[in-house]
Amino acid sequence: MAKINLRPWREELRAEKQKQFVVMIFGAAIIAGGLAFLWKSDMDGRIAYQESRNAYIETATKQLDQQIKEIEDLKRKRDELLARMRVIQDLQGKRPVIVRVFDELVRTLPDGLYYTDLSKTGERLSIVGMSESNSRIASLMRRFEDSEWFTNPNLSNVASADSRRAGYSQFNLTVQQKTPEPEKGDE
Repeated sequence: MAKINLRPWREELRAEKQKQFVVMIFGAAIIAGGLAFLWKSDMDGRIAYQESRNAYIETATKQLDQQIKEIEDLKRKRDELLARMRVIQDLQGKRPVIVRVFDELVRTLPDGLYYTDLSKTGERLSIVGMSESNSRIASLMRRFEDSEWFTNPNLSNVASADSRRAGYSQFNLTVQQKTPEPEKGDE
């Protein structure tokens, strides 16, 4: 006898294949979700790692900026100290010069003449004085010309003095100070 299958096997096969398809879709979705979760976790980890590196670089940069500021402060203080040292050395070097200048002012001063005011601006010395005669002023100017510490005397004014100093003339004189070559005993 012939066997006839009257069961709806095609519908069952189709239903079975649909179930398998749904399971495979669901499985693929779970795998895709898992892969997406792993990818996102990896990216979050990388972002966190990069942010920690950026924070480290920022703190290191702040420390370097602070060190640079300290170095600049130290350089500024060093420059100030060097400037002070130069001023002190300059003053130490000029201390004997001013003594010699005053000594030379006394040596060039002729009798019958005296100074009432001295002022110095740079290398120019302004002198106001009183003299018994104009010839004594001329003698003073010649002595300044012959001096090794002064040059270019310039007489700007000669006037007779007030009634308290009868017979005296007031004069205004400017002279350039020059620094002579140091002698062997000066060093």
